[in-house]
Amino acid sequence: MRDVLVAGIDSSTQSCKVVVRDAGSGELVREGRAPHPVGTEIAPDRWWEALQTALDQAGGLSDVEAVSVAGQQHGLVCLDAAGEVVRPALLWNDTRSASAATDLVAELGARTWAAAVGTVPVASITVSKLRWLAEHEPENAARVAAVCLPHDWLSWRLSGSSSVDDLVTDRSDASGTGYFDARSGEYRRDLLRTAFGREDVLLPRVLGPAESVAGPRFRIGAGAGDNAGAALGLGAGDDVVVSLGTSGVVSARGERQAADPTGTIAGFADATGAFLPLVVTLNAARVLDAATRLLGVDHEALSALALSAPAGADGLTLVPYLEGERTPNLPTATGAVHGLTLGTATPAHLARAAVEGLLCGQRVGIEALAEAGVHVQGVRLVGGAARSEAVRRIAPTVFGVPVTVPPPGEYVADGAARQAAWALTGELPRWPLGGEPAVFDDPETPGLWDRYREAAAKYVDRR
Repeated sequence: MRDVLVAGIDSSTQSCKVVVRDAGSGELVREGRAPHPVGTEIAPDRWWEALQTALDQAGGLSDVEAVSVAGQQHGLVCLDAAGEVVRPALLWNDTRSASAATDLVAELGARTWAAAVGTVPVASITVSKLRWLAEHEPENAARVAAVCLPHDWLSWRLSGSSSVDDLVTDRSDASGTGYFDARSGEYRRDLLRTAFGREDVLLPRVLGPAESVAGPRFRIGAGAGDNAGAALGLGAGDDVVVSLGTSGVVSARGERQAADPTGTIAGFADATGAFLPLVVTLNAARVLDAATRLLGVDHEALSALALSAPAGADGLTLVPYLEGERTPNLPTATGAVHGLTLGTATPAHLARAAVEGLLCGQRVGIEALAEAGVHVQGVRLVGGAARSEAVRRIAPTVFGVPVTVPPPGEYVADGAARQAAWALTGELPRWPLGGEPAVFDDPETPGLWDRYREAAAKYVDRR
């Protein structure tokens, strides 16, 4: 496979990244990136424009033999019969569908949803957005002939097709819609009808992990949801992965689909044919962004401030529900600070509390997976916020287990590239990560987790 090139695309909430790699060795040949507009809804053409910019930076696809796209999950892309976009896509972080999710759970019951598709509807899930569309924009809902996800739409555009009949997806992304059963590999059109009032819409054909379709000059792999793509790029196996991007995601590969009626664990599929139970928080890296603005410092200075304060911030606790929250399900929540005294009213204490609050929000997910039977011996920490020295060093004191930070990389795009090589050769390649991971194993800070749980519980009770 020497000199055969494959490309992986990561179309995330904030940007589009492209990596071109050697299919045999995994060597990075070139790469590119471009930003996405900020917001909770976006015209899909803006994704396409960003992809073209990123591809231009990466030297194009003329010598590439296979491509796969991994993308942000749950986004609702509605097409009419001619393949035209009906309205801007509603992204996962658009919380207008919160009441729709509440209604769907009330109508069928949380246990029914969990047993059917592994996921209890919340505002971010596609099925909730379909209900919102049917209720609030009936004229647009009536025009919908096909429903797909962001990575499905980009793969379709790359294929050059103009027919919605050619839309394809994969198990990992489909499992986050709320109307796909990853165990059987079948759509639950009865749930689609419950949410949308009709089931005569076209849904993308679900490809197997190593399947592909023909593009103009290259094969197009099945693609993946961003979390499944990252797990594939990391070669994570059965390890617990905590990803700190726009959202926070705690996940671990499993052989059975999770069915958690509390809605804490989403029973998604992975990109290999297995499952990827995960817990998602809305608040992750942007908690640090907010702290930098509040303190008037950059991220490097914020990290130094946090590390200069004592572990536990002398009891100052931040509950970081700055954009509402998904875990726990509080879409209209705001943040809260507890333990503010004359002694803790310092920039260093607040910086430390911001980092610890961000990480405690992720420990909620670690604890949930552990209660579901996942053996948590350590954590792999990835994502933009993992570049912060304070986050890296404080993480084990919050999580209570050793933390491994792989070398910086575009792991979602890398996972997509690895999948493209799989589609091309029929064998999932083993590629090195490209550097030695850093391991942090400072002992857990006594009382910190208990204080956070108490503060969060008080906040939830007040809601």
